[in-house]
Amino acid sequence: MADTTTAALDRLARAVTTAHPASRPLTGADRTALAPLLTSPNDLRARLQAHLDGTPGRVRVSGTLDRRLLLLERPDGGWVAADLSGAEHASRHWPRWSEGHIQLNTPDSWLSHAELTETAVYRLTRPDVHLMALYHPEFFPLPRFPLGISDVARAARSTLTGTVTLSDMQLGITVEDLLQQLTTGAPDIVGISATFGQHDLMLQLLDAAFALPSPPLVVAGGSLTARNERLLLERYPHLLVARGGGEATIEGVLAHWHGDIPREEIPGIGYTGAPHGGGMTIGRRRTAKPVARDTASDILPELDLLPATFSHHGVAQLETSRGCTNTCSFCPRGHKGLWAGASPGQLPWILDELGQVFDRYPGISRTLYLVDEEIIGGGDDAVSRVLELARTLHEAGFAWESSCRIDQTVRTDQDEAWHVERARMWRTLVDLGLRRMLFGVESGVDSILTRFNKETTAEQNALAIRTLSALDVPTRYTYITFDPLMSLDELKATHAFQGRTDLLLRPQPGLDPRDIVRGARDEEWVAAHTADRPLHTGISYMLVSMECLIGAAYTRQASAAGLTGQPEPLMGRVACRYRDWRIGVASGWAQRWVDRHFALDYTFKSLEKVLDGSPRHAVRQTRVVLKDAAYDVLGDVIDAIEQYDLERPEHQAALSARIEEALEARVGMLRDRMATTAAEVGRHLSVEHAATLAREHARWAAATSWELINAGESCA
Repeated sequence: MADTTTAALDRLARAVTTAHPASRPLTGADRTALAPLLTSPNDLRARLQAHLDGTPGRVRVSGTLDRRLLLLERPDGGWVAADLSGAEHASRHWPRWSEGHIQLNTPDSWLSHAELTETAVYRLTRPDVHLMALYHPEFFPLPRFPLGISDVARAARSTLTGTVTLSDMQLGITVEDLLQQLTTGAPDIVGISATFGQHDLMLQLLDAAFALPSPPLVVAGGSLTARNERLLLERYPHLLVARGGGEATIEGVLAHWHGDIPREEIPGIGYTGAPHGGGMTIGRRRTAKPVARDTASDILPELDLLPATFSHHGVAQLETSRGCTNTCSFCPRGHKGLWAGASPGQLPWILDELGQVFDRYPGISRTLYLVDEEIIGGGDDAVSRVLELARTLHEAGFAWESSCRIDQTVRTDQDEAWHVERARMWRTLVDLGLRRMLFGVESGVDSILTRFNKETTAEQNALAIRTLSALDVPTRYTYITFDPLMSLDELKATHAFQGRTDLLLRPQPGLDPRDIVRGARDEEWVAAHTADRPLHTGISYMLVSMECLIGAAYTRQASAAGLTGQPEPLMGRVACRYRDWRIGVASGWAQRWVDRHFALDYTFKSLEKVLDGSPRHAVRQTRVVLKDAAYDVLGDVIDAIEQYDLERPEHQAALSARIEEALEARVGMLRDRMATTAAEVGRHLSVEHAATLAREHARWAAATSWELINAGESCA
């Protein structure tokens, strides 16, 4: 048992003895049972109430994971307050509501006798908040730690107001279970987090919630919800839509529920019928004043659901920054061009807590997935910050993965000294546990990059890919293959760029970074050091099509060209035709190819995340089989397109049939190859992981249709 857990249990035991001297002392078995409950205040409270059964006095557990607050009512009606972190009570940021309602006898200690008014006792447990994360297991077979609702839970608990229950459909919870929570659990506040492809599930919950005789206060958030705000508020006029990260919003919602602030003062929400004087008008709807909370000050999660995530073979996620330094045209998010990073000094305590959960699951790779859109950011301290961050993770015993822009490696406006510093940075990051970095390349065609407002060039992308591969930085690249405004020449240039073998170079571990920076720009040096491997083998997901997301600048470009149609709420986008009808047919079939193989590929990707060593390498090589097949498909569709005249759209059905025939041939070849490959990979896996792979491979092999499931994971 880790030292911090032992110390917290010592304090808990002392608090119980102080409040109830006559109660049964906590035994070693009690402490063993309580240790994993420190991450879940609801379970901890229930366990302590059971331990004290028959002893007069109530139990309250509040506060965040790093400052868990235990309050035990004594038989005489007084209370004992214990800060399980060991920090003195006076150092806590006590909420304004607690003034006059929580009185501590010894605030300069972690343990104190206290007097609580009935108002305080009530506010510590009400409202009853249920946070729900949605999920389609048929599309995404393996889970990821639900960071969104876990961050929101931490913000709610920091107010010492109410209780928070988290439910995630990734972890065996069904939509029927969530409906039962709504209809029989009678929560006061319901928060629903929905992302792309989950609109159908959200509507089921919202219909049920607002059909109740006394509906709860409902807040919907997530990347999909913000896109569909107008549609949702027209259907559910009493809904609140969280438009940002959610932390400041939930704090405001809790205060509003208690009558402390009016609805229009809740930060970051869209709603119907707001009074005049607050926010930005969206039709009749208004958005409350911008979030004042410093989003970089505390973006860490509660860990209630991390053990269950690991039990379901999932992965741990964390974030250390929010926002992005760029304004890509396909991104609809409000934080485009705005970036804020948390200090690495805030991480040690959460890394310690994460480590204690990892210790209970030794079969899970000790890797953290930092979901930052741009982990390095800007500013003069960008390099020093990310190196300190990596050092902090490494010293805590973690490998890590994340994402950043390609211009963190090569910039057209910087000199050689800057590039050498960045090359040294990348090599150091690998030494400090970087297991893979995702770069949003998105295209190797200058005209497309301009349309996407990537503020990069094809040559810049090529130099960066060469530099990173020569430095032996493990990479993933995202690439948007089709977009509605593209020409056939651009599509052919895209195919050529993805097939280039002069970009991925052999690692040069003994070479000085300065020589690598220079070598990447020397074609003779490149030819001598090529890995002779096409770029498409390093692209995370092949055959991705641009989606015209609601609110994105690219969508406005497509609309100006007369290409957009009706909203498609399931994916938070609008329907869009292609300027070249032939490319539109090809994109449709490419998406069918992606969707047919998505669950299997996602399984491989998820297994890769939880494995180390040779099993991980075997899984990674298997994904290359799928990438090779997808690249061949891209060549097939271009060949088919060239057989039809742009000015003869009446041949659409004929082109579609031709492409379908080509894809059927490719999937037949892939089925035979994948049967052998999956069986070989299975021999490297544990029994449970092999069973997961066998199940998903069997589902994939049995598929015979080309159905669209609206699945995908591109930056677009």
